[in-house]
Amino acid sequence: MNAGMSVKRNNSIDEAASAWLVSRQSPTWSAADQHDFDEWLTASTYHRIAFLRLELAWEDAARLKALGAGIASDRPPPRGRWKYSPYFGSWPAVERHESQWPAWRLRNLGIAASVLLVVGVLAIQALTGKGKGYSTPVGEISTVAIADGTQMTLNTNSRVRVALSASERHVELNYGEAFFHVSKDPTRPFVVEAGGKRVIAVGTQFSVRREGSDVEIVVTEGRVRVEDAGTAELTPGSIAHADDAGILVKRASVSEAEERLSWRSGWLALRDQTLADAIAEFNRYNKRQVVVRDRAVSSLRIEGNFRANDVDAFVRLLATEFPVKAISEGELVVIEAR
Repeated sequence: MNAGMSVKRNNSIDEAASAWLVSRQSPTWSAADQHDFDEWLTASTYHRIAFLRLELAWEDAARLKALGAGIASDRPPPRGRWKYSPYFGSWPAVERHESQWPAWRLRNLGIAASVLLVVGVLAIQALTGKGKGYSTPVGEISTVAIADGTQMTLNTNSRVRVALSASERHVELNYGEAFFHVSKDPTRPFVVEAGGKRVIAVGTQFSVRREGSDVEIVVTEGRVRVEDAGTAELTPGSIAHADDAGILVKRASVSEAEERLSWRSGWLALRDQTLADAIAEFNRYNKRQVVVRDRAVSSLRIEGNFRANDVDAFVRLLATEFPVKAISEGELVVIEAR
């Protein structure tokens, strides 16, 4: 491959990477878009390198204060004035002069200014709390990499919004459940807000599950602080429930905490649970819903590991091991006593 062809290919890859980077900020970004993006990333090492380079530059730019805002378009910001921005203060009056720069430098500066403008707008968007939204439909589990290096795994039917600033990494859990493998950054705490509670870490591994104003936190590594009306410090193995009554912490083993998070691999680990609770868990992962119309049946207890999306196998087991029968009614499976 000659040099001209190599440059053309690199430019094409950079343009594609830029397009993906901008598109991922759109509120209309879908699971199908994420699938196409993942395929593009895995298609070539050059793709991954180009995107990572741009993403790192994007993150660094988010810490700037709109460097060129308010400056005459044909001149760089004067020394001593780089800290000013219409978002953080007013520019002093700038006298305009005819540019003495060569035309080719002006063209390059224009391109750079355009990139800074896009990044600057997105940085301000993150700082104002809009950020980037991620969601999963019923039955789907998805892992995404946040720009700070954190790996976030969303459970079924979940939605979060992520906003990164120079002082804080903020995640709002609108509903559902998410597991976070947090990248260490002591200068920027990692904060998950859910149901009026704040879960704060620097570099650790934990999950947050929200059902209305009730929140469950499971910690598998590091330390996490939960803030509500009071505060609680969580260590590895902690399983905490925070609701309107306060924060209740159970100190368990790390293996038990990991088992609570078996959903990450598509399994549900049920340990001496009532049939009503077990069915409620299954219904989170499936559009085909199971219902119980008999209180005595609801109180039966069950234990085992089950595929979260295999309703038929679960129902067959119930009909085999318990004194119940299953009746299909359209999208419903009704469990009744035999």
